[in-house]
Amino acid sequence: MIKIAPSILASDFSRLGEEILRVEKAGADMIHLDIMDGHFVPNITIGPPVIRSLRKVTQLPFDVHLMIEEPDRYIKDFADAGADIISVHVENNPHLHRTIEMIKERGVRASVVLNPATPLNTLDAVLGDVDMVLLMTVDPGFGGQQYIESMTDKIRELKNMAVKRSLKFDIEVDGGIDLSNIRSVTQAGANVIVAGTTIFGAPDAEEMISSLRRNAFGGYV
Repeated sequence: MIKIAPSILASDFSRLGEEILRVEKAGADMIHLDIMDGHFVPNITIGPPVIRSLRKVTQLPFDVHLMIEEPDRYIKDFADAGADIISVHVENNPHLHRTIEMIKERGVRASVVLNPATPLNTLDAVLGDVDMVLLMTVDPGFGGQQYIESMTDKIRELKNMAVKRSLKFDIEVDGGIDLSNIRSVTQAGANVIVAGTTIFGAPDAEEMISSLRRNAFGGYV
């Protein structure tokens, strides 16, 4: 099953609640929330208080992507604010096992993230412990970037790793996904698709989400 996760990074921040309700009505499966601190990535977005407020608006799962330094310090805050999935980066997390356990202890699904240049073998020690792996298909920090074509092979390789080890976890992709390339990433093995500008920038969000689903299955749903 393909899940569509609109990223609110591309939404109108002056009316976040309305924007979430709009994509929920349009058929979104979850909401992707990018948390940036201006240190790990060159941008600043939102924190737990905003997520807590948005949690009152929808029952859709909140997919919270932490692009911050020292994420362990904030796991409890984001879990308490209403996160259903918390994703942490391999690149800035020297004690990844501990962080994954901290997330799970809060009753939240644990996900790990790899930037485009980070090799898949950095996941070897934790792949059996996670609920999801998020592969960045652009360099993180800003929305509206172009998909890095070489990431399709990386998605395929990760899927093959899961099959060979008899592991079941979601493969999420984030960055530059649109109608032209969603089929290639789902064929490679991705089943959770983050889309920001593609959805929030469309004249009709419902039609765009429907079109993404159609294209993900080669034109059939």
